[in-house]
Amino acid sequence: MTWKIQAITSELTGQEIGIDRDMVVGRHQSADIVLQAAEISRKHAAFLLKDQALWVQDLNSSNGSFVNDLRIEHETLLKEGDIVQFASLKFSVLAPAQEIVAVPAQPEVIPATEQPSEAVAVSETEAAQVDEVAKTAAQQMNEQGMPSLTERDREVQVSRDGMPQQVAIPKPAPIPAGVDVQAVPEPQPIAIEQPVSRVEQVKEEQKNASIGLISIITLIILAIIAWLFFK
Repeated sequence: MTWKIQAITSELTGQEIGIDRDMVVGRHQSADIVLQAAEISRKHAAFLLKDQALWVQDLNSSNGSFVNDLRIEHETLLKEGDIVQFASLKFSVLAPAQEIVAVPAQPEVIPATEQPSEAVAVSETEAAQVDEVAKTAAQQMNEQGMPSLTERDREVQVSRDGMPQQVAIPKPAPIPAGVDVQAVPEPQPIAIEQPVSRVEQVKEEQKNASIGLISIITLIILAIIAWLFFK
């Protein structure tokens, strides 16, 4: 299922962009949807797919992200016809097209009473050919000296309870030495790596950048205090 957004402003008007996964919108070349405009932040916003529904989230952009002219601060659910705006660039949301499943036509069944006489004649001919082949195979078996089923039944001795006697039972193959037939190997767990969302990576980078900036400001303040103290 693929959502789409269609540009309705600037030179991008009419251009459609498919969204089939989590995608980052920004000016930087590493973004999934690159918008070459100075007012767009390097990593401006993100589209999120959750249970086939489309959401949009602002990534602390300078000029903001909007849905139907309202600035958003958190994840916002989108629907058909919504207007998504990044800075001054606007896009219309297009919902996925509904898939149409074709139902195969049922073959026409002709009642047995209405079947043409030629079809009946062909069926009888085929049945006669099958009987002829079966008789030929039985005759070949008799000619090769093979006993009939009746004769083979007479060779088997049966007890008073109707159970066959003196029937040879094949011996099982020997088990190789050192093989434990009762040992059942335990299944080894298979580690499955969970894919890392591109949006989560962007959030982590912004968090690390904020921590680094706070650390630098703290060091500058401490340096000023030390300079004033020893002055």
